[in-house]
Amino acid sequence: MKVLVTGATGLIGSAICARLHAEGHEVTAAIRPGSSPVPASVQHIISLDMAKATQKSDWTPHLEGIEAVVNCVGVMQDSPRDDTEGVHVGGASALFLACEELGVRRVIQISAIGVDRGPVSAFSETKSRGDAALMERDLDWVILRPSVVLGRPVFGASALFRGLAALPVLPVVKGTGDLQVVQLDDVTATVAFFLKSSAPARVACELVGPQRLTMSEVVARYRQWMGWRPARGFELPRLLSALLYRAGDLAGALGWRSPMRSTAAKEIARGAVGDATHWSALTGIVPQSLDAALATKPVTVQDRWFAKLYFLKPLIFVVLALFWIATGIVSLTTGFHSGVDLMVQARTGMLAVPGVVAGAIADILVGLAIAYRPAARRGLYAAIALSLFYILAGTILLPELWNEPLGPLMKIWPILALHFVALAILDER
Repeated sequence: MKVLVTGATGLIGSAICARLHAEGHEVTAAIRPGSSPVPASVQHIISLDMAKATQKSDWTPHLEGIEAVVNCVGVMQDSPRDDTEGVHVGGASALFLACEELGVRRVIQISAIGVDRGPVSAFSETKSRGDAALMERDLDWVILRPSVVLGRPVFGASALFRGLAALPVLPVVKGTGDLQVVQLDDVTATVAFFLKSSAPARVACELVGPQRLTMSEVVARYRQWMGWRPARGFELPRLLSALLYRAGDLAGALGWRSPMRSTAAKEIARGAVGDATHWSALTGIVPQSLDAALATKPVTVQDRWFAKLYFLKPLIFVVLALFWIATGIVSLTTGFHSGVDLMVQARTGMLAVPGVVAGAIADILVGLAIAYRPAARRGLYAAIALSLFYILAGTILLPELWNEPLGPLMKIWPILALHFVALAILDER
C-alpha cells in the first residue's frame, strides 16, 4: 500500500515510517522544509509546511497514487516556529478535504489523550477541532489518542523523564495528574493494524498503558533502569515551578522546543489516563507496561549520556549566549578604555577605538544568534571563527598575552571546546 505519513521526522512519525516500511508498504514522507533527519525507510519525500498548507490545492498534487494517509503532525504550543491552529486545524482540514475529493479513503489521525474531554489549552482545543474536521468527512477515518508515548527514541516529555532520572535530587511538582504511558511499539503496531483493508473504520481509540503512575514514579522507573540508586525527592515551590514554565515559554519564543512550557503545565495537571479496553478489543493488542518494556531493553551508555546531558544542554547555551553578550556590553562600557589601551599597545593607531567597538558589536551579535534557535548553529560557527581570530590576532599583535597570569588567550581554548560540544548536542531529534 502507498501511504503518506505527515510529520515523518517526529518521534511517532519516524517510528511509523519504519514500521510500515518493514511491513512492505511504500511510504511517502511529508516533512517541514529543512527538517532532519529524514527516515531512511521512506521512498518519497514531500517538503511541505503543514501550518501553511491550508488549502485543498496544497495537498492535491501530493496525493496522486496515495492509498492511505497517517497524520502525525502535532505541536505543543505556539511559537515563532510552531502554529497550533495552522497545524492541527487549518492544514489538517485541508488534507482531509483533499483526501475525500480524491478518494483516499483510509485516514489515520494521531491525536492526544483527553482532547475529547474538554480543552485545557490551545493544544488540546485545536487537536479536538482537527479530530472533528476528520469525523465530518466521508472517509474511513481512525482517530488514535495516545497517552505520553515512550520508547527507545526520545523527544519532548519522553526526553524530560530521562533527564529528570539523571538528577541526584528529584524535583516534585504539585498538582500533576497520573499517567498511563504507552509504548511507541504499541502505537506503531496499532497504525499498521488499521491500515489493513479488513480493519474497522470510523472509530476513535485511547492508547494507554496498563500501569497508572505518577510522574515521579515514571522517573523512578527510568532511574532504576539506568542502574542508579533512588533519588531523594523534594517538593518544588509553586512560585519556582511557575518561573520554570515561564522560562520555558521564553525559550519557546526564541525557537527552542522546551517540554516545560505553560501548555505542558496545563496538560500535566489534567494527567494522561484512559481506558484501553476498546483499543484492545478492536486490535487484539495488549499494551505493554513501562516495567515490561524497560526489562526488554538493556540500558546503553548512550542512554546514560543523553540523560546526564539533558539539563546541561540548556545550561551550556544560556552560558554561551550570556558570555558573548556580556563580553560585548562590558567592552562598550566599563571595559572600553582598557580595550582601547590594549589596541594602542598593539600599535593599531587610529583603528584602536573602531576595533574595540567592532569587536564588541560582533560579540553581542554572536551571543544573540546563539540564543535564537533558528540561528544557533550559525552563531556557534561564528563564535568559533571569532575565537580563532582573537587567538591569531592576539598572538601576532600582543604575544605577551600568552604569559599573562590570568591567561586571556589561554582561556579561549576551553571556551572554544565548549562551542564544539554545543554543536554536537544542538539537534533536538
